Amino acid sequence: MSDTGLKELVEFMAKSLVDSPDEVEVNEIAGEQTTVVELKVAKSDLGKVIGKQGRTAKSMRTILNAASTKLQKRSVLEIVE
Repeated sequence: MSDTGLKELVEFMAKSLVDSPDEVEVNEIAGEQTTVVELKVAKSDLGKVIGKQGRTAKSMRTILNAASTKLQKRSVLEIVE
């Protein structure tokens, strides 16, 4: 998996969860030590991505952490409104 693979991974997970997959937007902001992956979805799909008590978002972050650890990188998932 390459660096851009993290962006594709988040995009794939988000598009699989939402009703409007064409409105899913993922941006990658590379910092010195940490890469921030910003996820933007339609307002009506925000709840689906976050999940009950944030469980879905937490799971997505766990998967992203596992993938970035494999790449020996650090990344953070930000869900933007």
